[in-house]
Amino acid sequence: MTGIDRPVGDRPGGSGAGPLLLGVRHHGPGSARAVRAALEAARPGVVLIEGPPEADALIPLAADEDMRPPVALLAHAVDEPGRSAFWPMAEFSPEWVAIRWALEHDVPVRFIDLPAAHTLAWPEPEPEPEPRSGPGEGEGGEPGAPGAASSDVRVDPLAVLAEAAGYDDPERWWEDVVEHRGAGEGDVFAPFTALEEAMGALRETEEGGGRDRDLVREAYMRLQVRAAQRDFDRGVAVVCGAWHVPALRRRTTVAADRALLRGLPKAKVDLTWVPWTHRRLSRVSGYGAGIDSPGWYGHLFGVPDRPVERWLTKVAGLLREEDRPVSSAHVIEAVRLAGTLAVMRGRPLPGLSETTDAVRAVMCEGSDVPLALVHDRLVVGDVLGEVPAGAPAVPLQRDLDRIQRRLRLRPEAQERELELDLRKETDAGRSRLLHRLRLLGVGWGEPAASRGSTGTFRETWRLRWEPELSVRVAEAGVWGTTVLAAATARAKADAVTAQGLADVTALAERCLLAELPGTLPTVMRILADRAALDTEVGHLVQALPALVRSLRYGDVRGTDTGALAEVAAGLAERVFVGLPPACAALDADAAEGMRRHVDAVHGAVGLLGDAPAPGHGDLRARWRAVLRTLSTRDTVPGVIRGRAVRLLLDDGELAPDEAARLMGLVLSPGTPPSDAAAWIEGFVGGGSGGGMLLLHDERLLALVDAWLTGVPAEAFTDVLPLLRRTFSAYEPGVRRSLGELVRRGPDRRASVTTAGSGIPGFAAGLDTERADAVLPVVRLLLGLDAASTADTVVTADATGPAGTADAADARTRTAGPGTGLRPGADDNDLVGVDA
Repeated sequence: MTGIDRPVGDRPGGSGAGPLLLGVRHHGPGSARAVRAALEAARPGVVLIEGPPEADALIPLAADEDMRPPVALLAHAVDEPGRSAFWPMAEFSPEWVAIRWALEHDVPVRFIDLPAAHTLAWPEPEPEPEPRSGPGEGEGGEPGAPGAASSDVRVDPLAVLAEAAGYDDPERWWEDVVEHRGAGEGDVFAPFTALEEAMGALRETEEGGGRDRDLVREAYMRLQVRAAQRDFDRGVAVVCGAWHVPALRRRTTVAADRALLRGLPKAKVDLTWVPWTHRRLSRVSGYGAGIDSPGWYGHLFGVPDRPVERWLTKVAGLLREEDRPVSSAHVIEAVRLAGTLAVMRGRPLPGLSETTDAVRAVMCEGSDVPLALVHDRLVVGDVLGEVPAGAPAVPLQRDLDRIQRRLRLRPEAQERELELDLRKETDAGRSRLLHRLRLLGVGWGEPAASRGSTGTFRETWRLRWEPELSVRVAEAGVWGTTVLAAATARAKADAVTAQGLADVTALAERCLLAELPGTLPTVMRILADRAALDTEVGHLVQALPALVRSLRYGDVRGTDTGALAEVAAGLAERVFVGLPPACAALDADAAEGMRRHVDAVHGAVGLLGDAPAPGHGDLRARWRAVLRTLSTRDTVPGVIRGRAVRLLLDDGELAPDEAARLMGLVLSPGTPPSDAAAWIEGFVGGGSGGGMLLLHDERLLALVDAWLTGVPAEAFTDVLPLLRRTFSAYEPGVRRSLGELVRRGPDRRASVTTAGSGIPGFAAGLDTERADAVLPVVRLLLGLDAASTADTVVTADATGPAGTADAADARTRTAGPGTGLRPGADDNDLVGVDA
């Protein structure tokens, strides 16, 4: 073998060699094959495995037909479930192979590492950069989790051995000397002997032979090995990280080992099996071994022969599913290229780097975009393990499993979108479950924007199950034994500890979404108290939209929201009183933030007005009065005044002539250009459809055009960024149409608009023939017959938004002046004049 090509010392398991010490690389398929071959050859009387001994009772579950790796042993402190550690195992992990071999041959099997009771009670290690994981370094435990152990060595054994063998890549060295070594070739014990010698030499370079935690763990393991040797006559096999083998071989006294273990901290712990994922294995995780390519390693371990050919066939299948033109000829050529690259690089067989290069060149045409898909889906993979129902679990986890089965909502490692129609009982139940889990801090799903619908009866979720969520479920178990009880208790506690009014209103919204009726009295009492005491208008404005949104959910979920409506109406009245003074004397950033608040309150009042609370009058009328105040008060920043005018215009509360008059006043020479530009941004910016308004109202467009062309040169550069931000938010088609109007020039625009065709496709009146052509499609979409569809269209045209026949003409009237572009300017650059 390259780099360790000669066995040294007694053969493991041979005469006088003591226990059979099988040093492995965690999650290494080559080590797994070698362990199986060694166990078959040695036939020991007991198998000892590096792992927490509290999990001995869980070992028989590995033989259950419902147990499918990757899985992990999860240990957590009973009093603090967040303090936890994992010991993951894949199908190609040597520990898993050893467990399955022992169960299949009725051989006793035990875990011999330091108990999890001590591991989780051990003081937090000082943070330090962790090396890439080597064969057996570190201990079980998920780095980053409370109580998890960090890597126990300062060097990367793989890197050192690879460098000694002349390799610059530890993974390539490991593949060449271990993974490409066929099972059963030569002496089955030779790899373990060579690794033991190499690890012994490396440990001699470590001061004291290892760090404190390593020494304690190895002392405990030596005691367990001695005990097994006393209890079993047929021989003892030990499967552990290769780093620990020299220490287990070392002769020490029992008293010395016990002295190292004296006085260790201890915690009460629970252990169980939990599902794991290939993607999680690709990180530096339990057993201190993060591997880059768990999907590739699983393939190497699982295929009977021709691994390269089978791998590239799998890659071709994936690319075909993604509509990539990949044929069998591509597979044949990729196999040839991978073999040629291996020969050129002096490798015994093509490895992952050769197959990846072949896929890039032959199947991906040199592109890394489809190659990234291959890496994500195959090299890493989204395999999610399963554990049997009989595995120990906290009551909350069992209730969650029961609900998941009832709702047919299986956890999956691959991210997917889930569309829910809340009018269906199953989908409504799924929505309740996901919202309740979010309240508990179990982020299985995240809400996403729904496609094609903004109604409250439809939800879209993005789901992905991560192994860490099992810990979150265990942590949430302190709140209750069922999902409903736990979510209710957690919501009540959160309401009491909420810091601000907006936090309480957001919690109320989440409680309604999760349908937790038991929480509403507590939340509403705290909400009313906070709303009465909070005098900061900004806080009230932030709280109102979430509160009003909550009222909408009562309809589709059948929840009584009467108390919520009362609080929302009272909150709205306080906003009406405090908003005008709060909008005075603001700088640019504060004004923009307040403009967003005005938009949010406007939408909230529109929803709240549909179901006003008794005793609060017409909230919409009062809000319109606030908008009129904001639109005419000089101390209010221009962006807020412009938005107030726009909102009144859109609601039909301000005549177009009046809006044009107000714009004319703002854009007069006496107004500072910066203030005028801010007013324009408020009026036609912010994603409010202002571009279409300019297209269809020539007076407004002419005012903007005339003002912009008259801005002094010294002030133009100051207002240019603001105007660019305003007009760049328009759709490309809107910008193009505005550019078309600008190119025509003011005189031509006026004459063409008078003729009724200011923009191609628009006319002064309704073209009934063209309208009739779309009626069949409209009828199909709405489920209406021809007569009712025609009546609807004619009625809408005759009455219009203002109830007059002139309304249709007002809606179709085309615009005139542009937005300050000189004739001939680029139609994508609406303020592209020379500075």
